[in-house]
Amino acid sequence: MPRVTNAPQSRRRRKKILKQAKGYRGGRGKLLKTAHVAVMRSRQYAYRDRKKRKRDFRRLWIARINAAARENGLSYSKLISGLQKADIALDRKILAEMAVSDPQGFSEISKMAEKSKGEFQSEG
Repeated sequence: MPRVTNAPQSRRRRKKILKQAKGYRGGRGKLLKTAHVAVMRSRQYAYRDRKKRKRDFRRLWIARINAAARENGLSYSKLISGLQKADIALDRKILAEMAVSDPQGFSEISKMAEKSKGEFQSEG
């Protein structure tokens, strides 16, 4: 009975790992064992950081909104609270974009939020 080595499939498997490790420094791009570890780890980081990117952007948007709100005499929390009470449905991404590219429009929105905040406080 002939000896079966599964060589073509093994070679494909090894080449696939080394192709994914292309550009890594030193043995991480050349040696199969270290390349395999490096590729597995890089995949873990990629998975983790796809989730983290969403958190990082939200933090950035909140920081930009807070800075613009303070220029208009409001804090971030008072601005968001006023927007909710005024039934203005803008998400943080759009608010941050307005804060950077359209400061006049943002100041109009902050005035509306401040006005609605004042109305609800006088009722309570």
